[in-house]
Amino acid sequence: MAARPSDYRVPVDHTQYLAVPEAGPDARIDVGVLFVGAGPAGLAGAIRLAQLLESAPAVKERLGEVPVAVIEKGKYPGAHQVSGAVVNPVALRALFPDLTDRELPLRTPVTREALYLLTRRRAIAAPAMPPTMRNHGNWAGSLSEIARWMGERAEALGVTVLTETSAVRALVQDGAVRGVVTGDKGRGRDGGPMANFEPGVEVRAQATVLAEGSAGHLASALTHHFGLRGRNPQIYALGVKEVWDVPRPLDRVIHTMGWPLRWGRRAAEFGGSFLYPLGERQVSIGLVAGLDCADASLSVHDLLQELKLHPLVRRVLDGGSRAEHGWGARTIPEGGFYALPSRLSVAGALLTGDAAGFVNVPALKGIHYAMWSGLLAAETVFACLEQGREPSAPGALAAYDDAVRNSFIWSDLRRVRNMRQAFGAGLVPGAAMAGLMTLTRGAFPGWRFASDADAARPVAPRPRDYPKPDGKLVFDKLSSVYASGNRTRDTQPNHLLVRTDVPEEVGTAWINMCPAGVYEWATDEQGRRRLRVNAPNCVQCGAISAKGGRLTPPEGGSGPEYTVT
Repeated sequence: MAARPSDYRVPVDHTQYLAVPEAGPDARIDVGVLFVGAGPAGLAGAIRLAQLLESAPAVKERLGEVPVAVIEKGKYPGAHQVSGAVVNPVALRALFPDLTDRELPLRTPVTREALYLLTRRRAIAAPAMPPTMRNHGNWAGSLSEIARWMGERAEALGVTVLTETSAVRALVQDGAVRGVVTGDKGRGRDGGPMANFEPGVEVRAQATVLAEGSAGHLASALTHHFGLRGRNPQIYALGVKEVWDVPRPLDRVIHTMGWPLRWGRRAAEFGGSFLYPLGERQVSIGLVAGLDCADASLSVHDLLQELKLHPLVRRVLDGGSRAEHGWGARTIPEGGFYALPSRLSVAGALLTGDAAGFVNVPALKGIHYAMWSGLLAAETVFACLEQGREPSAPGALAAYDDAVRNSFIWSDLRRVRNMRQAFGAGLVPGAAMAGLMTLTRGAFPGWRFASDADAARPVAPRPRDYPKPDGKLVFDKLSSVYASGNRTRDTQPNHLLVRTDVPEEVGTAWINMCPAGVYEWATDEQGRRRLRVNAPNCVQCGAISAKGGRLTPPEGGSGPEYTVT
């Protein structure tokens, strides 16, 4: 028996995430340019704009007392940032040309790398790295550390960084975005105000740059409102990673394909794993799997635990231990070129980074695209202001679309435009088609491969025998949530919109998919089986939004407190 999670979506009226500006001058916060999200895109954009304003005092003065602001829902920049990560430093070099690579917030230069096809017991080395996956000249690092470092540099340039602040609605008036409304604080589980209640406020801005990351809440609302959908629906993968303290250094970047994912077309499982050196005493290990799979039993968290039992991986981790706060999870937009929004700019606002879908799946890269898009957004806004134009005027920010299309972001994503979709045929035929696409620089097959949204594929359980936790090498989901530093208040309102009256296979898919143990079966007072939602466990990875539910912004300051992920 199989059912589609898309048949059990919670109806979402996207207009409830939009608001008309109405607060008076004394009841709102006025800023010049607002960046929503202190990730690589938002911070790169804020830094670049602050640099440009240093040489244009007249423009800066017109932006008011707070020329550049960043709002971030986490406790600090980097608190909600997690990635592999092997980083192309091109954007960091552009932002900080006076610093050497070793002065940038990066850990280890990539000098050696390897790709393996895994079976349950064997690791078959590829004779050479595919061109799309080569990383020589890149650096391994921690995205949480990078964001924290960039946040400090932004503040040193005069950027106002407002942490523990969720953006819950976009301000829209006369066809233009005018800023955001922040979330309330101090509401109880029933939604009523508690003694420490603080209402949200309007943050008005001349220009708003959305850098929310994957499955962005406001980006989704504006995409619906302004009709920005791409030709293909966006599809997502879920990545789960751990950072380990190890007694021996790892001397290369390692990527794998195959086991513990199933290869065949019926399972429709696409993904792989990685091991990255983080200096001599730490290793980053993770597994990524597409959420457009057919198996309701698939759990990326538990597949990562199983991966650690493979001889190749166990040799690296042997004698080590999982680092404090060394676990994290997040979704990754994998739709590629054909899932990009039809426009990246609207009057008063721009889409950047993962919120726009700038991820090169075959190259396993998104961070430098996010930073570069933030940089281009800043330069577009600055040019508009320097010319004396209002960013909220129709077409005033359209130059951003041109800038992205003329950048390596566009050319890189176009070159691999069909590769992710090709693997819907299974690992072996997908790899063969990807090879032809690489040889022809994307010219093969000459037409667009369509794709289904993740929640549109029927799911049915195909039971897997996941390893039992031992607390040393293999961990359960709840201990991993603790390792994320999650500090969500138990009494705040539920921020997860899901139906609880769903068929067995849909509920099973959600329970297994969630890396944080948020969902479980329970029996209501009438004896009916329903899903129970343990919202305080949520690490805000966004997977439920890709599989039939909806993640909305929780109270600011909630969620994980990543430090090395």
